[in-house]
Amino acid sequence: QVQLVESGGGLVQAGGSLRLSCAASGRTFSTYTMGWFRQAPGKEREFVAAIAIAWSVSSTYYADSVKGRLTISRDNAKNTVYLQMNSVKPEDTTVYYCAASRYFGEAHAYTAASYAAWGQGTQVTVSS
Repeated sequence: QVQLVESGGGLVQAGGSLRLSCAASGRTFSTYTMGWFRQAPGKEREFVAAIAIAWSVSSTYYADSVKGRLTISRDNAKNTVYLQMNSVKPEDTTVYYCAASRYFGEAHAYTAASYAAWGQGTQVTVSS
């Protein structure tokens, strides 16, 4: 089972940028679909972005609310997935979680239940 550790969260002003990182253990990182979710207190976990590689082709998926502002990427040599957050908004404030899934395909990418491994989360706070 892969283990995930997020970092990079913090306080940022609205309109600013932040980069989250998620370091994964294990030798098979490149075979996982990696996703970022976020969850505010009292709310359901919300899909943010995912990146999958199948047959050497990388596919990315984004929630409509973050398209054009957030970018997911991965470095398989470093076993790390990133979430570059640009033009952040106060509504981006919450805890962000990294997750790993053995499933491929768009339907699985968006679904939290498809992810078997989760990090502990990192807090992002956007001030207005």
